[in-house]
Formats: sequence, C-alpha cells, structure tokens
Amino acid sequence: MDTKELLKKVRKIEIKTRRLSDHIFGGEYHSTFKGRGMTFSEVRQYQFGDDVRNIDWNVTARTNEPHIKVFEEERELTMMLMADVSGSEIFGTKNQFKDEIVTEIAATLAFSATQNNDKIGLILFSDQIELYIPPKKGRSHVLRIIRELLEFKPKSKQTNVAEAFKFLSNVMKKKAIVFVLSDFVADDYKQNLKIASGRHDITGIRVYDKHEEEIPNIGMVQMEDVETGEMMLINTASKKVRQNYSKYYHEKVRYFKDSFAKSGAGVIDCRVDESYVKKLLGYFKRRG
Repeated sequence: MDTKELLKKVRKIEIKTRRLSDHIFGGEYHSTFKGRGMTFSEVRQYQFGDDVRNIDWNVTARTNEPHIKVFEEERELTMMLMADVSGSEIFGTKNQFKDEIVTEIAATLAFSATQNNDKIGLILFSDQIELYIPPKKGRSHVLRIIRELLEFKPKSKQTNVAEAFKFLSNVMKKKAIVFVLSDFVADDYKQNLKIASGRHDITGIRVYDKHEEEIPNIGMVQMEDVETGEMMLINTASKKVRQNYSKYYHEKVRYFKDSFAKSGAGVIDCRVDESYVKKLLGYFKRRG
C-alpha cells in the first residue's frame, strides 16, 4: 500500500469511526468507565439545595458568607488496545475481513477515549509482541494507531494470547481499560488473563466469521492453515471430519467465554456481518 492510498484509508476510517464515537459512544464510554475518584475543583457561594457536608468552613468564616467546595470526577484514564495480527485475522467471506473490523472497532474505541481526554496505547501481537505503542493523548496519536493497524506486517502468523497478557502485566503497572481484539482460536491463556485482570479492566472482543464455525460439505478440498502455512487435503464430505472441526472450534469459544467470566473480564461476540456498533453500545449500556 503506497503512502497516498494509506492516508486515504486512514482518513476514511477516521471519518466513519469519529462520527460514531462523537455521537454514540462518547457519553456511553464516559459513564461506563469511571475515573479514579473525585478531585477538588473550586469554592463557590452556597446555593439552596447544596450538600451542607461540602461547606468550606475556613472560607465561610473569612467572608461571613457560606461557601462550599466543588468536586469533579478525576477523569483521566488509560486505554490499551490489544490486537491480534496473526494469520487467522486475514479471513472473511462476507462484507469485510476480520482485520478490517478489528481496525474499525479499535479506532472507534480510541476516538471515544480521546473525546474523554484519556490516553490510548496499542499492543499488536501474534505468538510474540509485534509492536508496542505507549499510551499518549491526541488525534495524531490515534491516527498513528490506525495506520499501524492498517499497514503493519507481522513477523509471525501464529497466535499466543497468553504471551500478550503476560506482556500487558509487565508493561502496564497502573490500572488501564483494556480491549483485546482477536478471534481467540487459542488456549492456555486463562492464568495469564486472571493475573492481568486482577489489575486491569479487561474486555475481550471476539471477532469472527460465521463460516469459521463449521466446514461445508463440498467434497475433497485443499486447505491452507493460515497460521502455519501447511497445506492439507480435507474430505469435507466426511461427517466425522465436519463434526471434529465443529467440536474443536466450539471448544475454543467455550474456553474464551469461561476464561473471561472466571477472571471477572467482559466479553463481546462480534460477527463480521453484524453491526459492531450495536454490540459495543449494548455492552456499554449493560455495564453502565
């Protein structure tokens, strides 16, 4: 992708996702993810209906008029976006590929955080940490994140979700809001997730295509494992083959939901041909 085409794609995603974050998600995000507490803002004259417990007695004594302390929510938070860039993300049979949906969801979340003056960071992972961008504020920073999501070429096509959670725990010492975007066709990450969720507010967003859930009966087919590159001749006419694949896939889905539930983390299932807007909005409303 040349620079001109890349900038055009970044701009297109910015227009679409910023509109969503401005008009839909900004307020929901704010009410769902609270700040660290209340911080002192100012002192003003007492008005009827104010809480008498907030009276500033020193200022009241000095001015001979009742004054109260005004507090506001200490809003600044840090959002970490963790995106799976392994080979299985380059898949899609309807409308868009999984990695394109991941980019749009990440951009929408990032602009929602920016609207609330929060910092945003990015971790791209496969079976290793491919890229880490430390949290910062601002539109230009979000645009850099979008560019990386669009253009980044990973060194590996395989997946290790456990390694990603381990890195998160090591690099982020203060509490962060964490969104993990992946198809979660992986295992053995429950313990690392549990450790990370002890400190952070984690949500797993499972992005998948409905045609991954089962193999259709179309006879002998040569298939490539996108993570290993291995070519295999598969007899899709075999009921046992189709059942074994379906069992394998749904075991991974159950592991994902069970691991996140037992760790106290949130989950969102987002199929590529469904509206991620409705899924995110519903999740924010339930949590709010």
